[in-house]
Amino acid sequence: MGDWSSLGKLLESAQEHSTVVGKVWLTVLFIFRILVLGGVAEKVWGDEQSGFLCDTKQLGCQNVCYDKTFPISHIRFWSMQIIFVSTPTLIYLGHIIYLVRLEEKEKLKEKDLAMQSEQQTQQSHVTKAKKASIKDNQGHVRLKGALLRTYVFNIIFKTLFEVFFIVAQYLLYGFELRPMYTCNHLPCPNKVNCYITRTTEKTIFILFMLTVACVSLLLNLVEIYHLGFKKCQQGLRCSRSHSVNEASKPLTEDKPMEQTSAHSSKVVFEQNKNNMAMKKGQEEEDDAEENKLNRHALLELQNQHRDGNRKDDLII
Repeated sequence: MGDWSSLGKLLESAQEHSTVVGKVWLTVLFIFRILVLGGVAEKVWGDEQSGFLCDTKQLGCQNVCYDKTFPISHIRFWSMQIIFVSTPTLIYLGHIIYLVRLEEKEKLKEKDLAMQSEQQTQQSHVTKAKKASIKDNQGHVRLKGALLRTYVFNIIFKTLFEVFFIVAQYLLYGFELRPMYTCNHLPCPNKVNCYITRTTEKTIFILFMLTVACVSLLLNLVEIYHLGFKKCQQGLRCSRSHSVNEASKPLTEDKPMEQTSAHSSKVVFEQNKNNMAMKKGQEEEDDAEENKLNRHALLELQNQHRDGNRKDDLII
């Protein structure tokens, strides 16, 4: 169990920066895989080769038959499975450490700039406001951007590795052990029967590890759905808030539009009023001028009539 301590510490660090489903997956890995494999399964398979007996005394036959029956030991196979399945999580942890170190270096640069000039201090404050910190107030990383993509790839590769090892175990051994296996490879003289000890107990452990692998696979699929559903909810919230803001803009602009329309209607009314007044004044001026012309014509007629009367008087 001491061989798994370093891996357990690294995975424990990654557990702090995982989702709820990811934490459950790591708990299953710790308890039902690493603990069971290191504490119980290794003792069950400890005498595997010594307990593999064949009904022949031909030298080398028993070793060849054991190699053909078990291409790789179950313990080593499950150890490889745990290492491969844990590798994407370790890569995700390495990405977190890289981003945290990068942020710390940027903070040190900003402090150096702040010590040099006050203007550069203001610029550093501006950069802090624009670029949010990787961790929140509780010390957990924010799953977004490149870190979110790394986490998604982590889940995808874990899922692929789980499927690969489940299929590989079925192709290599199946899901149970038989008490007797036959072998006819050289240097065996003929068909030889070989026997395995404690087949029922070993079959139980094989089914148990298979069940745990299937549970881990299911948790990976649930986590992919959880992340996708969560991001869809965030997208819907953003779209709703955007639509609410767009809908609130015309409401806030109604009053200025009403004021503008009222002002324009008032201006039009004043213009019409001025036009009517000017038209009325023009008509009055035209009437006065016409009356003046009529009076002038009447005076001329009267003068002509007087002149005609005088001529008549002189003739008489």
